[in-house]
Amino acid sequence: MKTHVGRILTKLDLSDRVQVVVFAYEIGLVRPGS
Repeated sequence: MKTHVGRILTKLDLSDRVQVVVFAYEIGLVRPGS
């Protein structure tokens, strides 16, 4: 799982998991309360 997250971070050029969550919200991948 950690390597998968790392690949996503590298692909999206995001520095940490918080940014991944923010990004996921922005593109509609994650919705509040789900």
